[in-house]
Amino acid sequence: MLCHISTLYANETRPTQRKAADKAEKTPRGKAKKDPKAPKRALSAYMFFSQDWRERVKGENPDAGFGEIGKLLGARWKELDDEEKKPYMEQAARDKERAEKEKKDYDNKKNDSGSGEADDDDED
Repeated sequence: MLCHISTLYANETRPTQRKAADKAEKTPRGKAKKDPKAPKRALSAYMFFSQDWRERVKGENPDAGFGEIGKLLGARWKELDDEEKKPYMEQAARDKERAEKEKKDYDNKKNDSGSGEADDDDED
């Protein structure tokens, strides 16, 4: 028995679409606002290297775009040996200490102010 395809699908039920009222019931899941007084995170050794070398790489490759410069910087970073990376590693270690101290001070100040909303998760 052969029947037309449209008759086969005519009896199927389609899932109902969500209505605007259903959407309104959901709570918004927006990002939490960041405190502008919160301390800045520590930079990595690579970021200090990038800050130091970006202008030089731009000068050598004036037509390179942002992404290309990033690739060139990444390639240079990989070419460096440990001795050449050492100053950037030391700078990153100092910055990490600074960031940890500022975060500790910030958390203590936040707790002392009586807000009671201490953010204990470390985002390293």
